[in-house]
Amino acid sequence: MALGFFSRLKEGLSRSTQKLTESIGSVLTRRTLDEAALAELEDALVAADLGIDVAARIIGAFRGTRFGSQVTDEEIRTALAEEIAAILAPVARPLEIDRRLKPHVVLVVGVNGTGKTTTIGKLAQSYAEQGMRAVLVAGDTFRAAAVEQLQIWGERTGAPVVSGAPGADAAGLAFDALTRARAEQADVLLVDTAGRLHNKSVLMEELSKIIRVMRKQDATVPHSVLLVLDATTGQNALQQVNVFKEMVDVTGLVVTKLDGSARGGIVVALAQEFGLPVHAVGVGEKASDLRAFDAMDYARGLVGAG
Repeated sequence: MALGFFSRLKEGLSRSTQKLTESIGSVLTRRTLDEAALAELEDALVAADLGIDVAARIIGAFRGTRFGSQVTDEEIRTALAEEIAAILAPVARPLEIDRRLKPHVVLVVGVNGTGKTTTIGKLAQSYAEQGMRAVLVAGDTFRAAAVEQLQIWGERTGAPVVSGAPGADAAGLAFDALTRARAEQADVLLVDTAGRLHNKSVLMEELSKIIRVMRKQDATVPHSVLLVLDATTGQNALQQVNVFKEMVDVTGLVVTKLDGSARGGIVVALAQEFGLPVHAVGVGEKASDLRAFDAMDYARGLVGAG
């Protein structure tokens, strides 16, 4: 990640960092990593939304390598960053678009308010900058604002947007968009979807219908299913992954709104719990504020190291 983005990431994670920093300061009143200090540090990691399993794993590593040692603030931060990066490294995988598919179909799912539509727009911008041609589908037909938002991104990125009347059949739109994308030899088709979790069975049927109808043209689609999660929801993000994994074959995650969250540790909990690729993280509204996920940069930003 560019230094500018790392600075934004670090700033975005500062509220999460503050929680950990205060706890590290408390631990260091002892200067020695004894059982009491490790217990305090473990509580701090859980409070920062890293989750019980991750906290236990990190403390176990500390106990094995640094127990009884005299430690400084910087040593603890560096060690924490290394342990967290080790958990994140296996899932830090950018979304690779296969340009041979014409198009690579990406279904974007998530509850309302997570930033799905904005994420699609930012991805379209990124692909345009890489010389790829995208087609966008305004599949959240129940929210007029989502359709308008996607049309603005379409104009901005030069990507055609397939949309319909309010309440239109999302599966039909996706089918038409796939027909167009194939005819025009587009590189990527980005499909927005509704996210009304209060009626899970209806949402499940809608998503399965979109997939079923598109497969009448191409049995291999969608090639990627991105679940967009809002970092400010903390541990609720774990439940959202479970729910959407029941509905569709989620292939990767995008985590948004890290600039407004004190719960940046949730990304670590997600990595430990599910092992799903984290393709990108977002720290603001601009297209450049969504970037490929880097394990060490994130770990350093989270603990305030470097």
